[in-house]
Amino acid sequence: MKSFTITDKDANQRLDKFLVKALPSLPNTLMYKYIRLKRVKLNGKRAEISTRLKAGDVLDLYINDEFFEKPEPHYDFMGASRNIKIVYEDDNVLLLDKAPGLLCHPDGNEYVDTLIARVKRYMYDKGEYDPDDSGLCSFAPALVNRIDRNTGGIVIAAKNPEALRILNQKMKDRELTKLYLCVVCGKLDSDEGILGGYLEKNEAQNRVYVSRKRTDNSREIRTKYRVLGFLDGLSLIEVELLTGRTHQIRAHFASVGHPLLGDGKYGTNELNKRFGGYKKQLLYSYCLEFKFTTDAGILSYLNGKRFEVENVWFRDAFFDGNIK
Repeated sequence: MKSFTITDKDANQRLDKFLVKALPSLPNTLMYKYIRLKRVKLNGKRAEISTRLKAGDVLDLYINDEFFEKPEPHYDFMGASRNIKIVYEDDNVLLLDKAPGLLCHPDGNEYVDTLIARVKRYMYDKGEYDPDDSGLCSFAPALVNRIDRNTGGIVIAAKNPEALRILNQKMKDRELTKLYLCVVCGKLDSDEGILGGYLEKNEAQNRVYVSRKRTDNSREIRTKYRVLGFLDGLSLIEVELLTGRTHQIRAHFASVGHPLLGDGKYGTNELNKRFGGYKKQLLYSYCLEFKFTTDAGILSYLNGKRFEVENVWFRDAFFDGNIK
């Protein structure tokens, strides 16, 4: 025999609906038989199938122990790696340092091991996310921003619907400042400035094109940059996106003759081979600053806070002269 005390979360459910959830190994036909045979008692009395449970009710179940064993759950995200780098975490948000090569979301080639799957597994292991719990499964953790597979850096995850709503609004209204580090080929004419232009996306080719003239399908882009160093024909640059378009940094610098090192799509194989044959562009979203100008509700405490990835591998390699 085993007893259940009904909580507020399970109140107002029909008896049979509660039993289906509480005893997934118990066949429905057997469940209804046990109720008829009075092997399911509510507050010490016979229970009816249609009885609505109330908080504080006690269910006594006189059934075989085997039916109390819950089958091991299987979720797709449990196949994801537990390898996750956290820059910052609280009850509402996670700031993650995504490694180059890892997808943010599933695509046609990779479904299981993605950043969002790793976040779900991490929160599941902590007891903060349970797809089978009606009190928690109404919201699954979600990414607020995404970065290209072969770009590393900070990605924001929301732990609850209110945090997601606020962060989406802040992202749309550009109340979050994201700074990138990248290594480009050559030396720019100015140590700092703002690149302008127009970007047009070609969905079929999964690439974008930048020009100085507006077209019917193009969108304006503005890229602010500051040169941090020049060595051996390469420049280390800090970039702030004043507009956020697909592949903006990569395509914009390539369009002015300074492609990112390692960029196979917008760079050149000749340059990439000359400097070590990097397979991934040297681009990192290394810094995030919250600059709220409107009400941020439950996230107000984040206003003015700045978070950085401390170890961007190619920054040290650049100043050490090891990018070859």
